[in-house]
Amino acid sequence: MSIVDNKKAFFDYFIEDRYEAGIVLEGWEVKAIRAGKVQIKEAYVVVRNGELFLFGAHISALNTTSSFSHPEALRTRKLLLHRAELDKLVGKVERSGYTLVPLNLHFKAGRVKCEIGLAKGKKQHDKRATEKDRDAKREVAAAMKVHRR
Repeated sequence: MSIVDNKKAFFDYFIEDRYEAGIVLEGWEVKAIRAGKVQIKEAYVVVRNGELFLFGAHISALNTTSSFSHPEALRTRKLLLHRAELDKLVGKVERSGYTLVPLNLHFKAGRVKCEIGLAKGKKQHDKRATEKDRDAKREVAAAMKVHRR
């Protein structure tokens, strides 16, 4: 069950490969994510010391959060992957010029997972072509809808 998608990632990047990673979260963050108070539009994944971290994911605290915890909306969150996957990703990012972007957050067996994509950046003309294709598909769908009636 998807919680939030990063549609901007598909516009800005060519997604080559996808991986599912766990996220280290605090209790209030899980409650806020279940309530839909999360945004990953500006988020990105960084490699530090052979580990992956999620930056820029905005999780807004619920107003029912306890007073003794001090929620931080934009804190850095660690991503959890198997060592073999992690080594493969780190190698591609450092050598081949790839980028890691969060694609979506979803639930799997009651746990919050982050799908990250191994991506290459699009040039401006690639973005225009993507937009053109999207507009063409929308026009075809509208014509088919009118034709059915």
